[in-house]
Amino acid sequence: MSASTAPPFSLALEDSAAGRNGFTGAGGFAALNRATAHLEAPLAVLSLPALRRNAADLLRRAQGKPIRVASKSIRSRAVLRAVLELPGFHGILAYALPEALWLAEEFDDVVVAYPTADRTALAALAHSPTACERVTLMVDSVEQLDLLTPFAGPDAPLRLCLDLDASLRLAGGRAHLGMRRSPVHTPEDAAAVAAEIVRRPGFRLVGIMSYEGQIAGLGDDSGSALHRAQIRALHALSGRELAARRAAAVDAVRRELPAGSPLEFVNGGGTGSFETTGAEAAVTELAAGSGLYAPALFDGYRAFHPEPASFFALPVVRKPAPGFATVLGGGWVASGPSGPDRLPRPVWPTGVKLLGTEGAGEVQTPVHGPAADTLSLGDRVWFRHAKAGELCEHVDTLHVVDGDRLVASVPTYRGEGKAFLG
Repeated sequence: MSASTAPPFSLALEDSAAGRNGFTGAGGFAALNRATAHLEAPLAVLSLPALRRNAADLLRRAQGKPIRVASKSIRSRAVLRAVLELPGFHGILAYALPEALWLAEEFDDVVVAYPTADRTALAALAHSPTACERVTLMVDSVEQLDLLTPFAGPDAPLRLCLDLDASLRLAGGRAHLGMRRSPVHTPEDAAAVAAEIVRRPGFRLVGIMSYEGQIAGLGDDSGSALHRAQIRALHALSGRELAARRAAAVDAVRRELPAGSPLEFVNGGGTGSFETTGAEAAVTELAAGSGLYAPALFDGYRAFHPEPASFFALPVVRKPAPGFATVLGGGWVASGPSGPDRLPRPVWPTGVKLLGTEGAGEVQTPVHGPAADTLSLGDRVWFRHAKAGELCEHVDTLHVVDGDRLVASVPTYRGEGKAFLG
């Protein structure tokens, strides 16, 4: 990062041992309202103390391994700058090649976590020696190498990372637990693609990545006792299987590399699996992003308890009946399998809830409960988003607050005019 892009606020961890910021109570949300009283809702905020303590907790849980920041969970360059200023965080895990090219204008280590078929962006990459040095593409098949070959040149070879599927497959593959992500599942699969990469000019294999979503993204401390027991058993079984298979795959790939061309990194994990993934000797770095914002889906883990850091407020514009209030703004529904856990969660005033028959509306959202009668027109209802980065697709600005003080107002990707997935 250059001096001209210094972060607008600091996440220095000196005070990370301080108490929780208390946004679950009246005092915390009253402070949020005071800090943003001059701003019109809808608006989104980041709690600086919570963001700081979540960063410290990720570093503690990483067991000394560097953390690559998942940009899809952050979606604000200003926040990325602040996080990457902290010792222990290094590099970005981007989600689209056009995004990576934009980020690489500033940041020097950007891995694209998903394969690309964007020929316009590939041409831009091929014509930028700086981008070729800073951006790493994801591959998991020979077919993808065929697509990339016209853009690969010996003077500025394309940096490649091999995506190893981390899902758990049982009963000869008839049972599949986890994401259907990559066709590269076995050490033999990985070695075959690695050998083809090495054989072709214009490519350089620099890393391996695998994301164990069935562990990192699946909380084990919510629901019934039976559900918790099942998830914990899945985590234990999948963790053991993956650790052995990942180590064997890394060894198999290294044997295919030419002398003097070692792997630069082996990336694994996510916010929910730092303890197990970080303990693997084969893994050299971890990846996380959601743990910084701590959205609602990350409330249900036994090993860690991140502090809610991101909130959004919608203004009351109607009082249609006793016990009901209607706020302006709707949607804000998270991706994934449809269900109540993907809806935004009203958290203040305590006791207001979404209506089961309406949920999060298109442009207005009704809430109900005794506390709705305490709301007047123009008052705010505060929500938490179910996932992390998708919050930023709804707003141009994140307002960074510390208690009842507004520290900074920083643009999201959207606020900088960027929409990389549509």
